[in-house]
Amino acid sequence: MNTSFGEPSPDAPAGGRLAPLRVGSVGYLNAAPLTFTAPGEVLLTTPAELARWLRRDELDAALVSIHEVLVNDRYDLLDGLGIISRGPVKSVVLAHRCPLRDIAEVWCDPASLTSVGLVQVLLAEHGVRPRYRSLVHYADAGEAEAVLLIGDRAIEFQAASPPHAIWDLGEAWRQLTGLPFVYAGWALRRDATTAEWRGRLRALCREGIDRIEDFIAGRPAAEQAFCRRYFRDNIAYDLGDAEKAGLRRFAELLVRHTGVTVFAPRFLV
Repeated sequence: MNTSFGEPSPDAPAGGRLAPLRVGSVGYLNAAPLTFTAPGEVLLTTPAELARWLRRDELDAALVSIHEVLVNDRYDLLDGLGIISRGPVKSVVLAHRCPLRDIAEVWCDPASLTSVGLVQVLLAEHGVRPRYRSLVHYADAGEAEAVLLIGDRAIEFQAASPPHAIWDLGEAWRQLTGLPFVYAGWALRRDATTAEWRGRLRALCREGIDRIEDFIAGRPAAEQAFCRRYFRDNIAYDLGDAEKAGLRRFAELLVRHTGVTVFAPRFLV
């Protein structure tokens, strides 16, 4: 199992507040504030890889794509926290060089799970049903007529001023439903956590949110202004009633447009 950012193997015991459970998160800017105060305690990788580790019971809890929780009846969700947008998200985009109605093929970021379902739903609601293919090399993204990108790759792609139009999927969801969109949540392997441990995880995340200016100050100086706007205008972490309504709506539309079976998530405090 590969990890990123120099994190230890998940076979090694976790230290600090999250011991003894094995915890993973995504190595993207949007999630980093939640765990930056606990270096060495959380394994970082892509959403797709986190989902694979959870399915193999190699992690006990992970900040995982919400799609993974909806289609697998084996997790609970930590209540109150998630990766959320209430409008433009900036880091989940469909870059396209032809009008949306003419898209015949979408190349999808292989790291993504939720965003693939989201773009399928949004395009289907516009009457567009293209083929979906996995993008093998990120270097090829600029050549695609339509490419779905997430996380830091999406941010970097836009910063390079590509010839594509950018369809921000967070804003597209808000325009369609009037609701927030939940990209990820803390998936807990069923019966693996206790209320006390969940309280420690929640406190760690809240500490990171409260210290987001400290996190930004630790980024390269050239990135700090963007990070401040991103966390102020694009990313939210509080998962309440409106966010749960958005999650239910997404589940309904996934069933309608993709035919998958979904399960109502159970939230644990």
